[in-house]
Amino acid sequence: MTETPVSRLIITLGIPTTVSMLVTNIYNMVDTYFVGRIGTSASGAVGVVFGLMAVIQAIGFMFGHGSGSIIARKLGEKNVDIASKFASTSFFYSFGIGILLTLLGLIFINPFMRLLGSTETILPYARMYGLFILLAAPWMASSCVLNNILRYEGQAFFAMIGLTSGAVLNIAGDWILMTKMHMGIEGAGISTALSQVVSFFILLAAFLRGKTQSKIAFRLISREFQDVFLIMKTGLPSLMRQGLSSVSIMILNSQAAAYGDAAVAAMTIVNRICYFIFAVALGIGQGFQPVSAFNYGAGKYSRVRQGFIFTVTAGEVCLGCMAVFGMLLSSRLVGFFRNDPAVIEIGTFALRIQLMALFFMPLAICGNMMFQSIGKNVIATFLSALRSGLCFIPIILILSRLMGLRGVEISQTLSDTLTFFVSIPFVIHFFRFLPKDKEEDRVIQ
Repeated sequence: MTETPVSRLIITLGIPTTVSMLVTNIYNMVDTYFVGRIGTSASGAVGVVFGLMAVIQAIGFMFGHGSGSIIARKLGEKNVDIASKFASTSFFYSFGIGILLTLLGLIFINPFMRLLGSTETILPYARMYGLFILLAAPWMASSCVLNNILRYEGQAFFAMIGLTSGAVLNIAGDWILMTKMHMGIEGAGISTALSQVVSFFILLAAFLRGKTQSKIAFRLISREFQDVFLIMKTGLPSLMRQGLSSVSIMILNSQAAAYGDAAVAAMTIVNRICYFIFAVALGIGQGFQPVSAFNYGAGKYSRVRQGFIFTVTAGEVCLGCMAVFGMLLSSRLVGFFRNDPAVIEIGTFALRIQLMALFFMPLAICGNMMFQSIGKNVIATFLSALRSGLCFIPIILILSRLMGLRGVEISQTLSDTLTFFVSIPFVIHFFRFLPKDKEEDRVIQ
């Protein structure tokens, strides 16, 4: 972590993470494809339940990124026992909160689906699909914790194996349950839930087999509230990022619902496509996070700077190429998921305008992840709240009133652009006052 050239280290950690996120998004898109064959209302249900999945992931990422950042810095300080305490605490707390979410969600499933933006025609599909996602919530949330701890320890390969195995299972399950057994959206829900449980056990196996430095055991759970509070405080940017993502999806669905199920389905498809591309930036950024946290904890500040510059540059190149490709094939991409003229018309414009925002994402994402990884939680929380919350929510509420459906379509692009410009001064200020390395004999890059 402190001696391998930064660019090679980020690529080594970033490629498995990027592959994991792309494969995970592929099986989400496969759900969208197979469910889209049922009908437009069913396509809209996928977007509604995506908001539920964002809530579950928000819990997992809060504990996963929160503990992972602390663990990486403790390992940088050679303190393995403390790292194991935080790993165990975050794992069991996330699983317990996942159980609580399952119980509450099942009791209030109808109002919950309506809150997430379901119309009356979408509700039956959303309720059925959401039922199985709620049942899988404990495993889904704790899988996020296991995945992030592995990444922060530099074991991104094991994290990739766990996520991709579940993804492949989900793709096969969709094909078998929906195409061969004709189970409809119920089959999609069962397949997704089972894949999450399988991923959980594969990720857990890396800890049980001793492949990690930190350990997970019930006896290692911290009994001190300040440790739990520290995990949650450090992971708050992730909770804000994912939690506000759920809120933004809810508001987007509710605003689009005024223009019919076709609008909800179109925006669902556009969000899935954009999030697939967005996953590339997230994967590269998450490859940078353990490098940033470990070297910051070890006093290798110059490597943090080098890693940031490399990550932003790589993100711009990758996302830029994918954005251009997506703009050229927008109508075909939307039509692939739902061959409905109304859905294609709405989705094509929305996809093209959202792809334009990809050029602004790398710097904002890397800045946010860097501040979180080094423990600057206030700044990281503020920046994470911008894209899907502080910027997006007022923009979509105002523009939907002023411009109707067109305002709904362009809101995310304007939010991403504004987030970029707000992030710039924080990044410049940080690197301007970044101290010199603690050691005089710095490693030559």
